[in-house]
Amino acid sequence: MNAATRLGAYVVGLAVVFGGALGVGNAVGEVGPAPAPASEHGTTHSTPAAADSHGGHAEPTAAAQDNTPGGLQVSQSGYTLTPLTTVKAGEPTDFRFTVTGPDGRPVTDYQVEHDKKLHFIVVSRDLGSFQHVHPEMAADGVWSVKLTLDDPGAYRAFADFVPAGGSGLTLGADLLVAGDYTPQPLARVARTAEVDGYTVSLQGDLVPGQASRLTLSVSKDGKPVTDLQRYLGAYGHLVALRAGDLAYLHVHPEDSVKAGPEITFYAEVPSGGDYRLFLDFQHDGKVRTADFTARATGAGPAHPSTSAHTH
Repeated sequence: MNAATRLGAYVVGLAVVFGGALGVGNAVGEVGPAPAPASEHGTTHSTPAAADSHGGHAEPTAAAQDNTPGGLQVSQSGYTLTPLTTVKAGEPTDFRFTVTGPDGRPVTDYQVEHDKKLHFIVVSRDLGSFQHVHPEMAADGVWSVKLTLDDPGAYRAFADFVPAGGSGLTLGADLLVAGDYTPQPLARVARTAEVDGYTVSLQGDLVPGQASRLTLSVSKDGKPVTDLQRYLGAYGHLVALRAGDLAYLHVHPEDSVKAGPEITFYAEVPSGGDYRLFLDFQHDGKVRTADFTARATGAGPAHPSTSAHTH
């Protein structure tokens, strides 16, 4: 079987099987209860009333209104994510895309959320690769960003944004990179991740249907890091993706005057199963990403895990 055939078979075989939490295709049926009310970041958000320091939207997002988990649809509420560029494995690419509105024209007016008009995240379908990048928009509404996808395979791109005067949305589109590709299994279950000399530990359990407190602690060389730097207005950003369909949520920490070592989030998952958690944090002027696998099982405890990537 040649490379193109293997890749095609892999993509066809993907189970398009998440929903809300706090602070980020096509849907394939109802997978759990409706997401919680939305955060200011365009994804569902569940947290105690005073926990979030970033000021969420009062109204639910479009995803919450139609009970569709974020990122499963390429088009929603009249808005459509359209990639304009193909990507070749290992080649830096000026990746371009548009978000068109209900009038069929590229959207040019966005609300600024966490210092950006739009957040763009690209992950491999096997959840082994993660990039959180920030494209720039031209006057005609075309977004562009330097993007390198090292390996062949199937990827999912997410655009997380709030159109001016509208509700937050997360749209998703598949990106296919030609070449010989073998998907990798999810990282093993554990409660610590190592990245670039840092250790990130995770406390807390995911429980379907209720807000779960997750606390991530950052240390280096055995010492707590107490001088984390704000990145996009927060001491940490957490993206969660459900394994299988890559339903997406973007969470942000509760308000804290302390710059580490602990960053606390509240997340609500709608179903049992495996989730990938990606924590972005900044220290010494560099953003790093620690990633975990967490398993939510019924009403019982989850068991987070993992590996890490650096950006």
